Amino acid sequence: MSTIEKVKEEILVEEAIGLNHEIVLHNDDVNTFDHVIDTLVRVCNHDDLQAEQCAILVHYKGKCTVKTGSLEELKPQCSALLDAGLSAELI
Repeated sequence: MSTIEKVKEEILVEEAIGLNHEIVLHNDDVNTFDHVIDTLVRVCNHDDLQAEQCAILVHYKGKCTVKTGSLEELKPQCSALLDAGLSAELI
């Protein structure tokens, strides 16, 4: 493999790694389904059905990945979920 091919491969790997972050929403006993759904629509740009499905998964499974992407993209979204009173983490 040539040096150029190695560099191209390293760049592709770095780009793929950069997109492997997730916002995980956790269940709590405080927030209503409507609040969770409205917040996911507003913050994560979910449509109503996707937000509702995530809320149901969080309720019955305890957690759900609600968004994947780069760390830079997800940091402000995770902060907005936390500011809205939801229990979320960025992994």
